[in-house]
Amino acid sequence: MLSTQEVVVAELVIVDSVSKGFNDGADYHGVLNNVSLSLAQGETVALTGPSGSGKSTLLNLMAGFEFADSGQLFLDGESTLHWKDARWSDFRRRHLGVVFQQFNLLTPLNVKDNIAFPLHLLGQEWTPWCDHLLNKLELTNLSHRSVEQLSGGQQQRVAVARALAHQPKLLLADEPTGNLDRQVGLQVIELLRELAAEAGSSILMVTHSMECASFMQRHWQLREGKLLELPQVELPQVALPQVEILQHLSSEPNAYPTQVLKA
Repeated sequence: MLSTQEVVVAELVIVDSVSKGFNDGADYHGVLNNVSLSLAQGETVALTGPSGSGKSTLLNLMAGFEFADSGQLFLDGESTLHWKDARWSDFRRRHLGVVFQQFNLLTPLNVKDNIAFPLHLLGQEWTPWCDHLLNKLELTNLSHRSVEQLSGGQQQRVAVARALAHQPKLLLADEPTGNLDRQVGLQVIELLRELAAEAGSSILMVTHSMECASFMQRHWQLREGKLLELPQVELPQVALPQVEILQHLSSEPNAYPTQVLKA
């Protein structure tokens, strides 16, 4: 196991010999078994594996929503072993963006206020970067509309913009294109990757799609609690005009998975 002094600061995330399981009465069910990995600043990684293999549990550990039974997690060169709730909250506010399977939008607020919410938590105002997100995701004309009036595709785009509004160091995405059709799903991943690169954000994306995984620089697979790194294969990708993608997204009413970061 690594000591704090041995951690390389260039690595944004280091998971060192982490195990995690759950008690079911007298029985213990292991989910992660001595998992180790590292994620560099600006790096993009896809995480695949069967349902129930621990993918979302691993994301929850990185976000401080769950805690390991053993092993250590280092974030931005700092051990999280003794972090209290206040320290985790500060990290999430400043450095973490999450694209959930559910939108988790704030329904009393309009599109612009939802996107700006991470900035408000930091005491910051709307920025030119946020205008760029609105423009890139074709949300400018919807900025003052209530999110309850949006289609599922439009809400998904708002969720992506909100996750990147404060230019987080780490973006966690849990099946961000789960119920989009193949071609549009691939284009959404392309937009997500492009915007995250502009923001300087690292991506860890859970997906069941090998094609979506091919957009990331690295590919990890969880199986029976063990983590394997797979050789990355660049698959053929079908390009669509961006206006066609956005028109399709706007016409998809609420076509998304409903579980949120749950193994």
